[in-house]
Amino acid sequence: MGATGTGKTTFVNLISGSNFKTSGGIMSCTPAVQATAPFNCLGRKITLIDTPGFDDSLQTDGDILNMIATYLAQSYRNNQKLTGVIYFHRISDVRMNGVSRRNFKMFQDLCGDKSLSNVVIVTNMWGEVTREVGQARELQLRTDPTLFKPIFDKGARMHRHYNTVDSAENILVSFLDDQPTTLQIQREIVEESRTINQTAAGLQIEAERTAQREEQRRQQEEQIRRANEAAAARLEQQRRDQEAARIAQEALARQEEARQAAARQAEAARLAELRRQEEIRLAEVRRIQEQEAAARRRQEEEAARLRAQMEENERRNREEQQRLQRLLAEQEAAAAASRKSDWVRNRNKVTRRLKKIF
Repeated sequence: MGATGTGKTTFVNLISGSNFKTSGGIMSCTPAVQATAPFNCLGRKITLIDTPGFDDSLQTDGDILNMIATYLAQSYRNNQKLTGVIYFHRISDVRMNGVSRRNFKMFQDLCGDKSLSNVVIVTNMWGEVTREVGQARELQLRTDPTLFKPIFDKGARMHRHYNTVDSAENILVSFLDDQPTTLQIQREIVEESRTINQTAAGLQIEAERTAQREEQRRQQEEQIRRANEAAAARLEQQRRDQEAARIAQEALARQEEARQAAARQAEAARLAELRRQEEIRLAEVRRIQEQEAAARRRQEEEAARLRAQMEENERRNREEQQRLQRLLAEQEAAAAASRKSDWVRNRNKVTRRLKKIF
């Protein structure tokens, strides 16, 4: 017996010459309980019974237990008792995981304490670890109360299998002097007339099923709780997002209001400045107009003064011209009179001369 992939069928084929199918991957290959044909080992006829592991990849633990329990119960009814039980464990395993522990617990429930002196723990796959590592793990398996120590304290033994015929024969030889034993599950079913589900192994499976169902229920509740928390968190996040959006919107509204107020103030200031500049411009225009009006008045006054002066000058010029004309006329008249007087004198002179001459 042992977990899937621990080399049970390989061991059986090696020592018995059988050709049972072995697993080369992660899928189990022992679909049912299978017995070898009797073979000779040191003058003794031996039959090995190969069983699937309780971690079978194709069948449930309940199905495996039904097969093993049915086979063992029928063998016991046929007065075929077991001389020994071999439990395989990979020494290459770094630790005993949950699957290995479950297989070993089921093995204990099948055997019971009274049969442990007929039990051999076989460690194999020694070629996959160094000697030092293997020995350290073997010592831990022997001495750790949470591992194999409890069954060693009650008579179980340990042997190494090096995947050789000699090491396999040595394991079988260790059973030759043992008395046949009755496993606990055989007594429970045949002598106590229990159903498989009422046996310790069956109760263990049911407890595991209950634990699994409870774990599934817990996981489902946890998933529901997490989903509810996630939904609540999403709703809370949505609320926070909405609140943040509202705050952001209000902030934007305040910013927009402040911007508009600033814009209004800026516009009012701009308009006030424009009005001030317009008033300054108008005042400047008025000043210029007043200056221009004053200049025009001065120009008009100057023009009027000049016109008056010109008129006065013209009047004076006219009077002067008139005076000059009178003076000229008087001079011309005087000149004319003088010329006439001179002419008369000259004529008289000429007349006198002429008279003298003639």
